[in-house]
Amino acid sequence: MTRILITGGAGMVGRALAAALPSENLVVTDLADTGLPGHLRFRRMDVTGTDPHKVIGQERPDVVVHLASIVTPPPGMSREQAFAVDITGTRNVLDACAAHGVKRLVVTSSGAAYGYHPDNPVPLTEDAPCRGNPEFAYADHKRQVEEMLATARKTTPTLEQVILRVGTVLGAGVDNQITALFRRKRMLSIRGSDSPFVFIWTQDLARIVRHAATDAPAGIFNVAGDGWMSIDDLARAMGKHVLRLPAWGVKAALAVLHPLGLSQYGPEQVRFLQYRPVLANDRLKQVFGYTPELTSAEVFDLWQREAGL
Repeated sequence: MTRILITGGAGMVGRALAAALPSENLVVTDLADTGLPGHLRFRRMDVTGTDPHKVIGQERPDVVVHLASIVTPPPGMSREQAFAVDITGTRNVLDACAAHGVKRLVVTSSGAAYGYHPDNPVPLTEDAPCRGNPEFAYADHKRQVEEMLATARKTTPTLEQVILRVGTVLGAGVDNQITALFRRKRMLSIRGSDSPFVFIWTQDLARIVRHAATDAPAGIFNVAGDGWMSIDDLARAMGKHVLRLPAWGVKAALAVLHPLGLSQYGPEQVRFLQYRPVLANDRLKQVFGYTPELTSAEVFDLWQREAGL
């Protein structure tokens, strides 16, 4: 039977995935086993160092599901520290997979790898270039990871890759920088921009990653529910008003507030509010073989009800 190793397994997606896989052929790794059921086989692994070569070499998995990355940096984390996890960590896992005969590598990338650009097609297909903006650590790191993986597909063709470019994940207990936008008294919008969101349900994502680790075809796939929601759609769903501000005004305000420590965001965040990637999921359904149970609108409705909004 297929032996699967998960990195970053103590995170939200890792826990959901571990619950959906047979435990007798599963190894879950992370810095700590926080929140993991006691019956799972756990090994501590810091992807930023030599642990991947040691642990993967000892466990000899057929498939590695690489979930370890920095989505929402904790307070005080520097960009260099995030780089160590996102880029150096992925390089270490990739090298260990190649060195120890792993057959398949599943990587959770992000729609952010496409970057936040005014000329992004709506919706974006997997053929669009990855142009993650240098000013956004997360988008920039995902772009660099994708470039690394593209090189590995040429140098190590025996290692199958399944790359999942994931949209905004919502589900029970999800609370991050994006959901903080939804909890505001008024929805913030940049004048002249629809600011669309695509959502994927946490349970759909866990099933997609499980399929990727077992019997799905190799390849690159956008991961999102059907459709997308504009700021106006979100505001209507929550019965809120939309505060529309000019891009230049928001940039000027953040340029003053961020250096003073009065805002965690700088002027570059305006692009995030304007040009979020809208992911087409046709390839996910037609080639990968999975149709998300919930549409983007249904995912948001479920999260809103569970969040008590």
